[in-house]
Amino acid sequence: MEKIEKKIREIAGKLLKDEKVKLVIGFENGTLPMKARPTFIKIQENVEKLVWNSLCENNLAVYIPFYRQLMDKGDKIGVIAKGCDARSLVLHFQENVAKREQIVIIAIPCDGMLDRRKIEKEVFPNEITELSENGDTIVIKGKEFEKTFKKTDFLCDDCNTCTHRKPVLYDELVESSTKESEKSGDYGKIKEFESKEQDKRWKLFTDEVSRCIRCYACRNACPSCYCKECFVDCTNPQWIGTTIDEKTDLELFQIIRTFHTAGRCVNCGSCTRACPMDIDISLLVNKLSIDAKRLFDYETGLDIEGKPVLNKYSEDDSNEGFFE
Repeated sequence: MEKIEKKIREIAGKLLKDEKVKLVIGFENGTLPMKARPTFIKIQENVEKLVWNSLCENNLAVYIPFYRQLMDKGDKIGVIAKGCDARSLVLHFQENVAKREQIVIIAIPCDGMLDRRKIEKEVFPNEITELSENGDTIVIKGKEFEKTFKKTDFLCDDCNTCTHRKPVLYDELVESSTKESEKSGDYGKIKEFESKEQDKRWKLFTDEVSRCIRCYACRNACPSCYCKECFVDCTNPQWIGTTIDEKTDLELFQIIRTFHTAGRCVNCGSCTRACPMDIDISLLVNKLSIDAKRLFDYETGLDIEGKPVLNKYSEDDSNEGFFE
């Protein structure tokens, strides 16, 4: 990790020094244990704040839409990108959120991010004060305990099944020994979900959604959600109600948002990690990503010259499920 951090700082520092970018978006240590947070570096001297570890979970592509004015003035932005971040950036280029020449991608092959909730459940009720990594293991410390775990046992579910840990597009590449997960392409919980009868699938969905408090953290964390006016905020016309009292509104919010990301999601898991109610939002979105792969042989963010699957038509497309 130290070698990777050193390389990141060297690349970011040189980009800022040579004025090739106006800003570098990366990660710094958070104020809480087991948390790295996004940071926005504009001065070369501040690159020493940049870190890289298995807690750098945010998909940094989510911040690109906020810098459209900066980019439109001719300035470039540097972005630290994992495999999923890079695919989200490709989607942004496809959908004209940003132009390829406006972004400098500093790519880092990723071994997967740790799921803080899994770790917290494992040591509950103990309070964690420190986490450190040592190769394939993590060491968790608290006031009166210290435990060592295998890192792969506590990765985020989406990281476990990630099929593109190495960024597909980049300008600068930080080399690593990263390999694709042995579970790549294993849709695990999706297969389990699909095997259920229709009424049981619906019950699973409604049970999950019933905990929703309409905070929109999932929307705000999603790199594919960048509309200037979200359908939930639209009042003319008003698509759905704004309270959590009406059960139908909760379900409609999740259903419509899921379909808005169909064929555009990179399965980064940001939505699920952001949810304060521990709703498995990724389950729904990933199901549609798998359907896009099965029906149209399409995966989001792999081809900068391509178009999102629902923005194009081919006579060779499968009509499975559309006709009885």
